[in-house]
Amino acid sequence: MALSGPTNASSPPVQASFRLLYLGPLVSYVDRFALPPLLLSVARDLDHSLAATSVLATCYFFAYGLMQLFWGLLSDRVGRVRVMRWALAGMAVANLVAATAPTLAVLVLSKAVAGAFAAALLPAAMVYVADAVPFDRRQQVIANIMAAGAIGTVTGTVTAGLLSGLATWRLAFLVTVPFAFGLAVAFLRLPESLPDRPAGGGLSQVWRVLANRWARFLLAVAVLEGAVVLGFLTFLAPALEAHGASTVVAGLVVAVYGVAVFFASQAVKRAVRRQAVSPPTLIAGGGVLLTVAYVLAALGQGVPNILAASALIGLGFAMLHSTLQTWATELAPESRGTATSLFVTAVFTGAAIGAAAVSGLAGADRFGTLFLVAAAVAVPVTVLAAWGRAHYPSPGSGTLRGS
Repeated sequence: MALSGPTNASSPPVQASFRLLYLGPLVSYVDRFALPPLLLSVARDLDHSLAATSVLATCYFFAYGLMQLFWGLLSDRVGRVRVMRWALAGMAVANLVAATAPTLAVLVLSKAVAGAFAAALLPAAMVYVADAVPFDRRQQVIANIMAAGAIGTVTGTVTAGLLSGLATWRLAFLVTVPFAFGLAVAFLRLPESLPDRPAGGGLSQVWRVLANRWARFLLAVAVLEGAVVLGFLTFLAPALEAHGASTVVAGLVVAVYGVAVFFASQAVKRAVRRQAVSPPTLIAGGGVLLTVAYVLAALGQGVPNILAASALIGLGFAMLHSTLQTWATELAPESRGTATSLFVTAVFTGAAIGAAAVSGLAGADRFGTLFLVAAAVAVPVTVLAAWGRAHYPSPGSGTLRGS
């Protein structure tokens, strides 16, 4: 692998590159988290039920998850920056179509295409970092990527809520368009990470990753984590709106999730730098917070409960997900783009499955039951992930990670 620029993460040129790099995931998160506050508004405007418009989120997550593998294979062959530039341009065009969609079918299709392009941004950024930063310092930089994503989460949620409540949901889909086009041009300044071309074709790369038993374990856990963290999270804003809150209020309340992710990711970064807490402890703590959050949401869907749940889910996500993401970048260093993409595929496949599985409960206004299901799924995710990370041999330990 050759990085056409300095590869020492502590040097100013690379750090400057990282600061620009963080904007890709930020725009991706704006696009993704603009969806939940809009579901009820879309349903009313296009004369469909909430269960029907929930397909919008489900298809977005499926496209986002399924395209990870394609982008990962491609980035291992043509470079991380090139893939991100293509993705930004494609996402911008798809959102232009979504903003003018005359029917739900056109809207679902265009947002699925937007999700398919947005899928490249987060994993490519993580792999770009993994190409340049040693494993023992990697989670600190990945925490910064999560912080950028948190800013995008708040921006997307609040902006979507405000535009939908004060004007029209269509404007919310236009927010990312100029920024995505602008970043596609600005990323020309990023030094390309050009990996050594992996041996064999795409299927060989996938098999090389799946032959690793720890990779198979982590991917299975990632499916469950995706349902818990992203699939069920989709229904916090609709639950608030169904119980009388306006779209604006729902957007502001759920945006607390992004604020919590931002501050918690910075705390995680400092803790990891000081080696004050182990990865299994971070996972366990994050999982407990997620469980408590969904129990609170199940007990009541008013502003106080959903506000508390949003904050706790953000804290739990920063602790749990950043640890699992960092782990994924080290499972198969020789096919890092493919391995990381498979991990994100698993997360968003789980998110789509989770959202689809409980959409009927949402349509029937049974949000209490929906969030109890989320809490129940969070328990095995926490136990399995913490156990696995505790037994995973660290790089340099001399134990084969694929054994």
